[in-house]
Amino acid sequence: MGAELDRLVAPLTRGDPESPLRWTCKSTSNLAEELSLQGHPISARTVAHLLNLAGYSLQGNRKTLEGTANPDRNAQFEFINAKVKRMQRRAQPVISVDTKKKELVGPYKNNGREWQRKGEPERVDIHDFPDPELGKVIPYGVFDMSRNEGWVSVGIDHDTAQFAVQAIGRWWNKMGVKRYPNASALMITADGGGSNGSRCRLWKVALQTLSVRLGLPIHVSHFPPGTSKWNKIEHRMFSHITQNWRGRPLVSHEVILNLIANTTTRAGLKIRAELDRGTYPTGIKITDAELAALTLKPDNFHGDWNYTVLPTRKKH
Repeated sequence: MGAELDRLVAPLTRGDPESPLRWTCKSTSNLAEELSLQGHPISARTVAHLLNLAGYSLQGNRKTLEGTANPDRNAQFEFINAKVKRMQRRAQPVISVDTKKKELVGPYKNNGREWQRKGEPERVDIHDFPDPELGKVIPYGVFDMSRNEGWVSVGIDHDTAQFAVQAIGRWWNKMGVKRYPNASALMITADGGGSNGSRCRLWKVALQTLSVRLGLPIHVSHFPPGTSKWNKIEHRMFSHITQNWRGRPLVSHEVILNLIANTTTRAGLKIRAELDRGTYPTGIKITDAELAALTLKPDNFHGDWNYTVLPTRKKH
């Protein structure tokens, strides 16, 4: 019953990306009615109980407004949900990707509290000036939506499209190829902006290289601007990582990797993490000619948000 309920609310769930709590636009009575029509008689009260167990909370209307909405926003949610379900029915890999916020490395205050002996709190620096040697880290995550598993590449240079695609490639080499030995395609859901944004030319160029290397077409669907809260990785992985390291100073790369890799949930979440020491220069410009050379096929619906990168290169 829980799986059927999750499928009903999946396109319309949201919440604070830093919290494991979520909420849904559908009322419990509407959800109970839809489940009953599918052959699962259930009361609204039981639906509320199941939502609570799945990490949902009752939210006031004031939290549902997120600025000017694109008129095709809800249609895009439905499009993504339908495409994800088609891929999963074919046992094809579907991943949700994003960059977690940068974190200072060193003895700095990390919000939250942790059990300590009374009168012996963890001592941290008064000022939050970046350590010249340790600097900051950039966690880029890949979440396998079918297997509840994740990968995090912890970068130490810049959050660029090349860094993002490198992380996806590492996930495939270390986890994906073993989980999906018969894969014939890969689907990625991503935010509309940032290093994996829909308008980022370098993102598409890097994906073309990855597609050729893997020999797989890569289907990409972006969430509309301002709707990153719907991206599965926010609720299913990043929020739990944040909860796991709250109150603990991130004093070294090793501590960060261990805290990420030891993040688990009652639902069985598993995460692997690895430090990426690579350099990723900023300011790389992709020309119109380079973009036109990509074997990129836009979908019929919002080709700017939904497209497929094919594992072939155009002949010149």
